Amino acid sequence: MNPFLAREQQLDLVLASCSPRRLEIMRGLGFEFEVEPAPEHVEDDVSHDDVYAVPQRLAARKCAFVGERRPKSLVIGADTVVIVDDRILTKPANDTQAHEFLRLLAGRTHTVVTGLAIRAHERGVNMEKSARTFVTFRELSDHEITSYVATGEGRDKAGSYAAQGVGAGLIRSIDGCFFNVVGLPVSLLIDMLNEV
Repeated sequence: MNPFLAREQQLDLVLASCSPRRLEIMRGLGFEFEVEPAPEHVEDDVSHDDVYAVPQRLAARKCAFVGERRPKSLVIGADTVVIVDDRILTKPANDTQAHEFLRLLAGRTHTVVTGLAIRAHERGVNMEKSARTFVTFRELSDHEITSYVATGEGRDKAGSYAAQGVGAGLIRSIDGCFFNVVGLPVSLLIDMLNEV
């Protein structure tokens, strides 16, 4: 039973993501839910003039794809990106790109944006919102970057780092929701579910 939702027991929740971080946050909050990730091709061709709108569009696509298969369920879709200099830093393709990303972020502030979408076809629910958090990195030496990349922690994460792990040592400050940086803005999610 989730203490934040008055009618949580009536919600048949489906998370359209297999992100271990999102699953851990949802479970930690006491949600009962099923997992049905959208296929990777759903994320293709989402270029947009406004890079800050991309994660919301991706979240909506994931949510719509799974929502069509689960019309009676309340489907939650999410997508998180790291943005610096109006450039989206995705998950790194390899360790060389991870090093490049971290060098770009070192000593600077970047924005983490998570798009959230909630869809329940039979209830006529279709909501989309996003959260922004500003993260400032310490100045980093090449040795620190190389050593961090070698841990492998950032290989499957946007921007090539994990704020909840060893990567916490890269960060000087966080302005906004910490859980947004991990991949799921908790307060926004609960507000949206309560709206439903």
